[in-house]
Amino acid sequence: MNKINIENNPLANRMRPESLDEFFGQTDLVGENSFLKKVLETDTVSSMIFWGPPGSGKTTLASIIAHETKSYFITLSAVDSGVKKLREVIEIAEGKNKEKIKTILFIDEIHRWNKAQQDKLLPYVENGTLILIGATTENPSFEVNSALLSRARVFVLKKLSERDIEKIIQKALSDKEKGLGKEKIKLESKTLNVLAKISNGDARMALNILEAAARQSSYINTDLIKKILQRKNLVYDKNGEEHYNIISALHKSMRGGDADAAVYWLARMIEGGEDPIYIARRLVRFASEDIGLANNTALLLANAVFDACQKLGYPECGVHLSQCVIYLAKSKKSITAYDALNKAQEDVQKHGNLPVPLHIRNAPTKLMKELDYGKNYKYTPKEDSSDQKYLPEELMGKKYL
Repeated sequence: MNKINIENNPLANRMRPESLDEFFGQTDLVGENSFLKKVLETDTVSSMIFWGPPGSGKTTLASIIAHETKSYFITLSAVDSGVKKLREVIEIAEGKNKEKIKTILFIDEIHRWNKAQQDKLLPYVENGTLILIGATTENPSFEVNSALLSRARVFVLKKLSERDIEKIIQKALSDKEKGLGKEKIKLESKTLNVLAKISNGDARMALNILEAAARQSSYINTDLIKKILQRKNLVYDKNGEEHYNIISALHKSMRGGDADAAVYWLARMIEGGEDPIYIARRLVRFASEDIGLANNTALLLANAVFDACQKLGYPECGVHLSQCVIYLAKSKKSITAYDALNKAQEDVQKHGNLPVPLHIRNAPTKLMKELDYGKNYKYTPKEDSSDQKYLPEELMGKKYL
């Protein structure tokens, strides 16, 4: 194999689009009549949150806004910045405001900022000192303060399709300025499809693997891709497919009652540098979804471990995670609550907003009482209410448990 010279700046960074016209995927968000396109055309950017899986284009969209807006653009990573850095940004923004220049602050992985850090940011978003653009792989409903979230528009990015990934790879191979076009890399068509599949919708992962292969040879086939994937630093990519494979293995091991396997998969995640809060959050979910009414103590323990992970972090919280994983694996299981909710939601979607029966409606005003709100309601602690009905007429007698 003939090795070639690849410049130090990562291919994924070099290939980052600078305009929406160069952007692949997320058609609903960046299409011709989309909100984002109109915002950039009129330079009226407001606070927003980009929520989506790794490699789906969150940082890229922020970068495009940076290129196409007249505002002053500042980038922070929540991983290595905090309140001190935020104060510096605010000072800059206040100075720019005096010059009639808007300041946009992009915070990558904003879910890694705790409540106190986000609270410091809130007043400056409220008074217009800063326009916030946040990027997160986690549900902003759980990870972003509600007050901050209410002042930002949330854009949900989907996992890129295999076709989108193929286009991104082909662009990188042909681009002579930013990509590998000058190196004349040959990529088998079958290998292109394999690379798109294993990237699991993550453009960054696809380009990283492509670049690693290109460093080895100007002719890339499936065997070379497999060889690249066997390297230790790619075996557990916490932003790629293996991340989802291993959390699935942990979940299914606990569900199956195999505590030994569950601890092994937990150790794989810890050694791979997985965020302990992510693991703890999944355990909290498991405690209700898979154990539920069979053992209500499971949820209490999972919540306590979640708090411990927030307070301690690695390496101390590892043993708390292990304790919880073993307990959940060994506990009896029940999906009664999970099934009941799903069945009830099906009826909500099927029947829409059915009216609340009059006798169980609240009647705080005279008019409501005149309209028979609360009429004939039987107060259970003081009278026999065994024949009292609580469901809408259309669902009378329906059982979810």
